[in-house]
Amino acid sequence: MKLKALILDDKAMKRTLTRISHEIIEKNNGIDNLILIGIKRRGYPIAKRIAKNIENIEGTKLTVESVDISFYRDDLDNSTWNQPLIKNANLIDVKNKKVILVDDVIHTGRTVRAAIDAIIHLGRPKIIQLAVLIDRGHRELPIRPDYIGKNIPTSKSEIVSVEVSEVDKTDSVKIYEI
Repeated sequence: MKLKALILDDKAMKRTLTRISHEIIEKNNGIDNLILIGIKRRGYPIAKRIAKNIENIEGTKLTVESVDISFYRDDLDNSTWNQPLIKNANLIDVKNKKVILVDDVIHTGRTVRAAIDAIIHLGRPKIIQLAVLIDRGHRELPIRPDYIGKNIPTSKSEIVSVEVSEVDKTDSVKIYEI
């Protein structure tokens, strides 16, 4: 793979997440009954950062959980599993809550669909909104984020790589050519 472009460095990522945090507060008229759920792996640390920004702005700490979508993916053959493990047991009750689902990149929409299935498996939220750091296009499902850090039109021969310090020791968004 060849590096094509640096899209966001650490400072730009911080500014982008701050903007998303303000947009979430504005769209929801505050933060009452709001929880953030980050899609593992990089969506969860991004959700925690957004929650910290909101706490700094509003003075109230939000609940942040993670969701592992492994069991809900549509590209795995479920017939080979004897007893699948549902890895979302740590999620709190979402019934009648405003859920902000957070991910690093939205591409086809299939990861988001799996995450929504996992959340609904636990209860019926009042509303689910989607926040993504990067929207790269190429949707296969009718799913559209409510909050977008940056739109990056890409070709199918490109990879968008999001690095977060909690996982990768650095913060950046890069495009690579395959």
